[in-house]
Amino acid sequence: MKYLKIEHNKGHFRRDLVDGLEWFEIDQINKNDLANLLDIATTKDFELDLYDEDLIANKAHQIIYRHLAEKFISFLANKDRFNDEADNLFKTTLEKYK
Repeated sequence: MKYLKIEHNKGHFRRDLVDGLEWFEIDQINKNDLANLLDIATTKDFELDLYDEDLIANKAHQIIYRHLAEKFISFLANKDRFNDEADNLFKTTLEKYK
């Protein structure tokens, strides 16, 4: 499912609301939204539109979307390694305190 998109010359992200997911402009994103998106990217299929400066007219949206897209693409490329390292860290800690 797509969680970051470019539409109508603006960047958008999906926010999980009580009654479902809804799209918001990227400049409205907050730390809770980022944490939620990272959690989704860790556990589910996470899709996003690739950054294209020509498709986003608003400079603030360009900056925010570009940085988020870069970070999520990097994270998704290394997701398996990240999950393995997290599993090993917790496994070692659990064994230590048993």
